[in-house]
Amino acid sequence: MSKYQDIAKQGLWSNNPGLVQLLGLCPLLAVTATITNALGLGVATLIVLVGSNILVSLVRDFVPKEIRIPVFVMIIAALVTCVQLLVNAYAYGLYLSLGIFLPLIVTNCVIIGRAEAFASRNSLAHSAFDGLMMGLGFTAVLVVLGATREVLGQGTLFDGADLLLGDWAKSLTIHLWQVDNAFLLALLPPGAFIAMGLLIALKNVIDLKMKQRQPQMPTQIVERARITKVS
Repeated sequence: MSKYQDIAKQGLWSNNPGLVQLLGLCPLLAVTATITNALGLGVATLIVLVGSNILVSLVRDFVPKEIRIPVFVMIIAALVTCVQLLVNAYAYGLYLSLGIFLPLIVTNCVIIGRAEAFASRNSLAHSAFDGLMMGLGFTAVLVVLGATREVLGQGTLFDGADLLLGDWAKSLTIHLWQVDNAFLLALLPPGAFIAMGLLIALKNVIDLKMKQRQPQMPTQIVERARITKVS
């Protein structure tokens, strides 16, 4: 398996930030009431992940080890500020919907973790690809969780898509069924915890099934020879 294949597998499945590392759970559970919010936060996090990995990889040889963490945090904070200003300018409705969780990307353990564990030790190309795969893996979990909660809670998909894409996207909203009263458990944090637990359980079941399908290598029995001293 090549280096890029291994990075993709780690980010999307084997070491997924949301399902395996369980990092960034605060925004993951707080804003995933709809696909729109989930996708908006996921894309913002992905951009910061890729950008921070690239910049950290570029400066890793010039930053003393004693101050590397503060430098990494400053890089991440600068990128988050840029993303926040862009969302404020071009998707103001989404900016209001995400609220405090958009600037809190600075404290997301996924980003600082990849900067310290991977980008500071690997080449520019590998670091950029790692940020992309980790960001896609995190965004995928956000979207699946958001879709599940939105469907169960209010019977729609892509509600509020105009907040992310503009007024033309209002037609993208899909009404699966009519809901007189929203199912609050799915839309509130307790429902997010339950849905997240079910997703983790589903991943564990899939991993177990895949492991069982792999051919088992026969165990080699090594016979010990006894050496006796001959007088």
